[in-house]
Amino acid sequence: MIAPSTFRLFVLAALARTYPRVVWMYRNKTWLLQETLLPILSVSSFAYVYEAMNAPREFVGYVILGAAMTTFWMNVLWSMGAHLYWERDSGNLELYIMSPAPMMGILAGMALGGMTTTVVRALSIIAVGVVLFGVPIDPSSWWLLLLVFALTMTALYGLGMMFASLFLLFGRGAWHTVNLLQEPVYLLTGMNFPVKALATMVHFALPAIALLIPLTAGMDAMRQVLFRREGLLSVGTEIGLLAGLSVVFLFFAGRTLRWIERKARFDGKLTVKWQ
Repeated sequence: MIAPSTFRLFVLAALARTYPRVVWMYRNKTWLLQETLLPILSVSSFAYVYEAMNAPREFVGYVILGAAMTTFWMNVLWSMGAHLYWERDSGNLELYIMSPAPMMGILAGMALGGMTTTVVRALSIIAVGVVLFGVPIDPSSWWLLLLVFALTMTALYGLGMMFASLFLLFGRGAWHTVNLLQEPVYLLTGMNFPVKALATMVHFALPAIALLIPLTAGMDAMRQVLFRREGLLSVGTEIGLLAGLSVVFLFFAGRTLRWIERKARFDGKLTVKWQ
């Protein structure tokens, strides 16, 4: 029997890990209430605040888009970053390490599967924003919008793969790290306001830090394309930044994953509790 090529093994591992997360959508219908209806309530509160202030309609669109994109950040933190740590406690990490499948392929499957449910949640939020609040959807270019979204997802889930290795090494601190990263990111990415406002707070120091998070440049670029308003940087600059972050995060994700595989196979400590 001919051994499968590395690329084919990568694809098969990714599809195998994607399958249970996609099937879960159809077998557990209760997730629709938790993952779609409940987030819309918090989004609506911010939207009504802008309406009460007679703010431009685009500001309501900022909130809707911010809430939709933040669902991907939550998926990266909980379904990617902390997932290997949970798999170690459940006993599945040993199987991942011993299998011939590359860890990058397994994590890519986690990303694709988690992205499937997250896309449904994000589209539900956007649909409610368009129907209930009349958010204008008139992008200057659909292709440019898709390019920015694709680069944002690549960089974001590359960061998630890197988090998966680091959180696994942190041990019990992974849970606290995940909670620590939630609220500051809401501020730095401009979830509920134009991120350009950060530049007026402490000049460009805070925005420069914020741009290291793929969600910041991604949302700012998409808002410029969708609502044709000036952003923190030009769309072209932010596309270049997202492409650079994608390469950097995927590179370091591969390095850290190979490092923890060696640690598990040669030291035998990675899957031992508290080590």
